Amino acid sequence: MNDCGLCEQQLEHDSYLCPGCARATTERLDRMPKLWTALAAFLAPGSTTSPQHGRTRPAEAPLPVREHVLNLRAAGGIVGVLEDWRAAMQRDRGWGPPATPAAISARVIAAARGLSMNMDWIAAEWPEAGAFAQEIRDLERDILTVVDPEDPEELRHRHGTRIGYCVAALPDAAVCGAVLRVYPGEALLSCRWCGTEYGPEQYLLLKALQPSEAA
Repeated sequence: MNDCGLCEQQLEHDSYLCPGCARATTERLDRMPKLWTALAAFLAPGSTTSPQHGRTRPAEAPLPVREHVLNLRAAGGIVGVLEDWRAAMQRDRGWGPPATPAAISARVIAAARGLSMNMDWIAAEWPEAGAFAQEIRDLERDILTVVDPEDPEELRHRHGTRIGYCVAALPDAAVCGAVLRVYPGEALLSCRWCGTEYGPEQYLLLKALQPSEAA
């Protein structure tokens, strides 16, 4: 039995991504062309997505570009990550190399779509699925730090700290197996997957029931 290569939840079947992470990765791929386009508004230092109404800006010397944003939009950035994974996927499926359009914008669309359309196979059959999904998630986070930055404290509250696996028995007698995380300010340890809550009096038992590699 494998663990999901992204969320590390134990999987019921021999696959590499759980349905939720496969769906989330597909959604990230579908957003990539829009995010690539959105980055154009942030090329100049201090640039914003919309000007202030009722004000005119005096003529001034051109501003230098933001190197990180330029790199993301250039051939080795977003499009490079997507095309490398698409080429690897097609190679491992026994297909020839993918066709590459001329314009970078079209290449982003083609590579993202090519991967998205093959997510069923990627999740079920591809040993590289976990590394692929992680890099796509990290790439999106990198872009969002520019186009939609988040408060660091909010991120810490969202992602929490991993402490082990949920050992609750589900109605079908299977063990939940989802990754347990502790979040700041929460009085009880709660499984985000099945809803089981663990109080302090259950922590020792929870630890004892962890799979050997997690304990």
